[in-house]
Amino acid sequence: MSPKKRKNKRRRKSFFYPKSSESEMDLRVSPDTIREIAGVSLIVFGVVFLLAVLNLAGNLGSILYSLSRIVIGWSSFSLPAIFIILGIGFLYPQKILIRPSTVLGIIIFIISSAAFIHLLFAFKTTISQLKLGIGGGYVGYGITLLFSQVFGFWASLVIFLGVLISSILLTFNTSFSSFRDKLTEIKDNQKKPEVVVNTPPDFKTEVREISNKSKLSRVSLQENKDIELSYTDTLDKDWKLPPLDLLSDAITAPDSGNIKENVKIVERTLSNFGVSVEMVDVNVGPTVTQYTLKPDDGVKLNKITSLNNDLALALAAHPIRIEAPIPGKSLVGIEIPNKSVSTVRLKSLLEAESFLKRKSNLTITLGRDVAGSPSYANLDNMPHLLIAGSTGSGKSVSINSLLISLLYQNSPRDLKLLLVDPKRVEMSVYNGIPHLLTPVVTEVDKTVNALKWMVSEMERRYRLFQQNGKRDIKSYNHSLKDEKMPYIVVIIDELADLMTVASNEVEGAIVRLAQMARATGIHLVVATQRPSVDVITGLIKANITTRVAFAVASQVDSRTILDMTGAEKLLGKGDMLYLSSDNSKPKRIQGVYISDAEIKKVTEFLKGKEEATYNNEILEKKIEESSISGLGSMGDDSLYREAVEVVIAAKKASASLLQRRLRVGYARAARLLDILEEKGIVAPQEGSKPRDVLISNAGETEETDEEEYQNL
Repeated sequence: MSPKKRKNKRRRKSFFYPKSSESEMDLRVSPDTIREIAGVSLIVFGVVFLLAVLNLAGNLGSILYSLSRIVIGWSSFSLPAIFIILGIGFLYPQKILIRPSTVLGIIIFIISSAAFIHLLFAFKTTISQLKLGIGGGYVGYGITLLFSQVFGFWASLVIFLGVLISSILLTFNTSFSSFRDKLTEIKDNQKKPEVVVNTPPDFKTEVREISNKSKLSRVSLQENKDIELSYTDTLDKDWKLPPLDLLSDAITAPDSGNIKENVKIVERTLSNFGVSVEMVDVNVGPTVTQYTLKPDDGVKLNKITSLNNDLALALAAHPIRIEAPIPGKSLVGIEIPNKSVSTVRLKSLLEAESFLKRKSNLTITLGRDVAGSPSYANLDNMPHLLIAGSTGSGKSVSINSLLISLLYQNSPRDLKLLLVDPKRVEMSVYNGIPHLLTPVVTEVDKTVNALKWMVSEMERRYRLFQQNGKRDIKSYNHSLKDEKMPYIVVIIDELADLMTVASNEVEGAIVRLAQMARATGIHLVVATQRPSVDVITGLIKANITTRVAFAVASQVDSRTILDMTGAEKLLGKGDMLYLSSDNSKPKRIQGVYISDAEIKKVTEFLKGKEEATYNNEILEKKIEESSISGLGSMGDDSLYREAVEVVIAAKKASASLLQRRLRVGYARAARLLDILEEKGIVAPQEGSKPRDVLISNAGETEETDEEEYQNL
């Protein structure tokens, strides 16, 4: 045959008979499909067999049932349950695992049960009666006959019972020891006190209930006689505080997941690492759920805290925080993030009973703790507050809620505000409210002037206290009711911008105010989103002991704010750690959320009540640097007098001269020279020559100092 004919033949064959790979149908079935078909078939067969036992399966069912009765006798009653359980095992292998040993155990169980039943209940049955399905059928009869002749009745009974029990153990792949351990665990769980789950309060219900009680006064804090602020004297009896209707209600609730399952996971995980604990209760908060446990005697706390990552893996939750121990309790708290968080609204906190019973109108709302209870702080007791956290952690929202909570308690004559906002957009909405001393300050040079004015105002108040024999603003206002002083709260929204441009002036003023301003009623709230040591300096931290840390990126940032780790594990969006001077450990709180619309409603209400009256001298008038510096001449007064005497006696001034005579370093000698130049005692520097002395005796400088002090 020629190649051309063979080629045409191949073409005809491929034309009339397509390739097998394209025409064949793929009849392969996956193992999962086969397994599930087998499961369904077993369940159907089990149900049909059950109907046959009840004589509801027709002729074929009756034949199958009669045949099983003849073969295994009364053991056939167990066949429907066996088939149905096997079918469920094939359909749900994760719940009922069917092994080859399981099938073998079932077969042995059927045979041994037939023999055991026949020996016990139908031992004297004749072979002709087996057609009636009596006893253990032909299988039971044959085995019983064999064993009874070899071992006798009682020995055969013991053997059949042993084989029957062994078949059950083989079927369920268990043992007596594991069965005994399971019973012990059940008994222990019955004896163990049930873990108490403290669910969070229903914020929305709480608000409605209180609103109904005060519906006659439209929920105004001062119009309602039941919650009138009678414990503090107000300077303006006619001032109407904003109504709570301007604020939104709480609308969300937290979802903490499967609490009981988490309790078991915590106990099991700790037990696997040799840590025995007793679960006490569970506190469901807005952001996290705290599982409290009591370690057994002899268990070290660091053994629990070292298992942080292992618990996070077991609970499939990150990050988790371990508080060991909980302040004031001999318990350890494990804080696990909720699946969905609850929004903490300002209105629910302002209407809470604990806020209505407050003892100061400088109470600020912080949020709700891990148990869902309201948390507040008093600026009188702080007396200053440092807030820090990374971008987007909730710092600015917290400042807004702090401001609004103060505005809901004080009239413009009770409280004055100085707001510093270098970012220019965070606090601009407050411009025009009557509580402001100046418009919101956005420029660095004006901020420095405002802080200097605040220091001079503090000193002026101290002089008034001295003249009237009073110790603080409370006693002064109580005795001189016609000349009462308002409290002043200074809020700086971004300290880092100020420290970058004018660190010495800003730090000196903040430190001076933080050290001395408490008694005069001046309080600082300083915030930053850059928690580094060049912004939050050691002097600022030493004088502002009350701090709030929001979520930060690293443990270093957390230590910069709180002097301890923990803030790096916060969840953001208002999740904070609050450290006060009277607590050695921080308290975890979910901060208050207040929307821009709520802020605008409150500020518009206040602007409509009274126009703002600004003091322009605060931003424009420059005050001598030496009067506000906490690090300048005030720290060197003792050497300053000696330096004046040295330069007057020598009739010249230089750093090396002061170093030799006063036995100080170059830096301090140079600083003393700068102070002498500012006071007009020595002339400015001219090249490398010593400076000229402009006065002839020390009395002249004392007169100059007295004149400057009187001009403040």
